[in-house]
Amino acid sequence: MSVTTIKVRGETKALLDGFREHPSESYDLIVRKLASVAKVAWNEPKLSKQTVREIDAARKRIAAGEYYTEQELKRLLGVRHA
Repeated sequence: MSVTTIKVRGETKALLDGFREHPSESYDLIVRKLASVAKVAWNEPKLSKQTVREIDAARKRIAAGEYYTEQELKRLLGVRHA
């Protein structure tokens, strides 16, 4: 995996920070998610409004602590460690 550095204004960094769903989420992941949403909005404009609403609802659930960790899901689904 190659890595590169990009310059962004402070205001842009603050906007990206606003999309964080978890404090340790990387900027790479944030940018990739935003690019994915933009691609869907470009290719499927009728779906984009619904997608944005669903993402917003999911972010609110996550912020409220309404989610399962990977370990909790494994336990609930009966997945054992290999």
